[in-house]
Amino acid sequence: MWINLRHEPKLTRVFVLGNAGIDLSLKLPRLPQPGETLVAEAVDRAPGGKGLNQAVVAARAGATVLFAAPVGADADGDAVAAALEAEPFLALYLHRGEQHTDQSILMVAPGGENSIVTAGARAAAMAPDIAARFVAGMTEGDILLMQGNLSLPATRRAMEAARARGGRVMLNAAPLRWSVSGLLSLCDVVVVNEVEARGITGSAGGAAAAALRAAGVGLALVTLGAAGCVVADAAGITAVPGLRVDAVDTTGAGDTFCGMLAARFAAGDGWPVAVQAAQRAAAITVTRRGAFAALPTMSELAAILV
Repeated sequence: MWINLRHEPKLTRVFVLGNAGIDLSLKLPRLPQPGETLVAEAVDRAPGGKGLNQAVVAARAGATVLFAAPVGADADGDAVAAALEAEPFLALYLHRGEQHTDQSILMVAPGGENSIVTAGARAAAMAPDIAARFVAGMTEGDILLMQGNLSLPATRRAMEAARARGGRVMLNAAPLRWSVSGLLSLCDVVVVNEVEARGITGSAGGAAAAALRAAGVGLALVTLGAAGCVVADAAGITAVPGLRVDAVDTTGAGDTFCGMLAARFAAGDGWPVAVQAAQRAAAITVTRRGAFAALPTMSELAAILV
C-alpha cells in the first residue's frame, strides 16, 4: 500500500529500499559464550531493520525520503506501519506478503558491545520486479539507498533500474548475506564496517577502502567504530578521526550514520561535511539504549546542521 504523507518535492530525493521488522533487544551482563544461557536484565520490543532505521534518520534529517520495505500481513506488520506513518516521509510503501514480518534479536552488553541475529525471510522474498518498480520514478541525481537484507537479484535489479534513470546508488553492505562483488561497479557510494570490509576485500582500513575503489566504487567508506572511518575517493585515502563519546549501546549507530550521510549527500554536501554530520548523528545514537528508540530526533539532527 502507498501512503502519501507530504507533498513538498525537493531537487534530490532519497529512495530507501530495504527491510523493516521488529527488534527484540536484550540487555545482558555480557555477550554469551557458545552453549551458554544468560538471563536478560531487560527486554525491549520496537520497530527496526536496517532499511527502516536508515530511512527514518534520513527523513528526520530533512531529506525528501520515499521508503519501501516488505512486511508480513500480520500484527507485527501493522505495528511497523503505525510507527512509520508518524515519520516525515514523502511516501511510504509497505509490501505485505505471506511470510511473517521479519524479526531481529539484539544482544547488548555493558559498554555498548552487541551481537545481532536476524530472521529475514520476508525481506528475502521481495521479487526483483517489485524492487525495480519502486525506483521507476527516480530522476537524475536522486539517491537509492540499499542494504544487504533483500535478495541479490532484487538488489541488483533495483540498482540497475536506478542507474538507468540517472540515479546515484549508495550501498551499506550489511548484512553480508551474499557476495557483493558483482554489484560494486553499480555503486557510487559503499559504506561498510571493519568486519564487512574484510569479508568483501580480505583487507582492513585504508587497504579495504582502496580495494573497493579499485572494484569500481566511486566513494568507499570503512567505518572503524570509535576510531572514526577511512574514506577513499579519486583523490586518495583519508582517515577521519572519531568523536569521543561515552557509548551505552552501539546498536543502530551504523544505520544512523548511513541515513544522515544520504541526507547530506541529497542536500548537496561533499563527503567531508557529510561524514562529519553522520558521525555527530551516530554519536547521539550510541549514548542511548535500543535501536529505533535511540535514533536522533528531528530537532537533534537539525542542531547538528547549525
